[in-house]
Formats: sequence, C-alpha cells, structure tokens
Amino acid sequence: MPHHHEEPALTHRSAEEQARFVTALTDMFEQRIRFNALLGLRLQSIAPPAPSLRFDMRPELVGHFLYGRLHGGVISAVLDATAGLALMAAIADKHPADTAEQVLQRFSRMGTIDLRVDFLRQGVGKHFEASAEVTRLGGRVGSTQMRLVNEEGVLIATGAASYILA
Repeated sequence: MPHHHEEPALTHRSAEEQARFVTALTDMFEQRIRFNALLGLRLQSIAPPAPSLRFDMRPELVGHFLYGRLHGGVISAVLDATAGLALMAAIADKHPADTAEQVLQRFSRMGTIDLRVDFLRQGVGKHFEASAEVTRLGGRVGSTQMRLVNEEGVLIATGAASYILA
C-alpha cells in the first residue's frame, strides 16, 4: 500500500500574513473605527502580554475646564478600546491559521458585556498610554484588565472588562 504524504497543518501565520494582519488591524483601529480616530488613539504594540496604545491630550478631551483633566468618558472609552485590542491580538494568537481577514471578521462579532473603571488620579498629562492584558480567553467570553498612565508613568485609572466573542 503506498504511503501518502500529507502537508503539515499550518501552525502559525506566515510573517507576510502577520504583517498584513497588523496593518489591517492598525487601519481598522485607528481610522475605520471613527470614535477611536476622534480620540486620537495610536497603536503602540500588539505584543502580548499587554498590547498598548497611546494618545495625546487635546482640548476636546478635557472634562473639567478649570483643571484641564481628561473626561471620565474618554478614560472609559480608551480602556474599553485597549481591551478590545488585547483580545484581538489574543484571538489572532489562538487561531494562528486564520488569515488577517478571518481574524478581523471575528472582531466584528465582539461586544462589551461589562466594563468597570476605577479612577485613581486626575487625568492630567501631555500624553497617555493604555495597556490591557487578557486574563481569560474562552470560546464565547474574554476577560481583560486594563491600565492608563500618563507620560510620567503615573497610574491614572485601571479597569476590568468582559466581552462576548461569538
């Protein structure tokens, strides 16, 4: 009986496909999600364990005009967006054979179930960096923990969130 040689299953995304994924994710995250563009969010890293993004302080983001500090809604929205970014990176890692388009399609089905934010200090600074770590990635629900710091590394807020994935 002849021996059949089977192609090995694709166990990781090629460097080219990973680059396409990062480019597509960056475009979607920074430009196509218009609210993120309004906030001025820029991807810093999608590398685990804590993908991150950054944004600059602008007058449009101020919540208290006397003190020039970030609006609480901006902080909440940024932490929510950062958690979504971390989950996308984790989902891409969990499904290494998926193309960039397939991973982004999974993102279209994701939605926030629960978001909790602890405002620890006034949101003052020239720019801010948010990061998120995936604490659980199940088949239907993903959980994250997030942090927001200013350019001096001062912790402004933390958060925890859960997302429906399917």
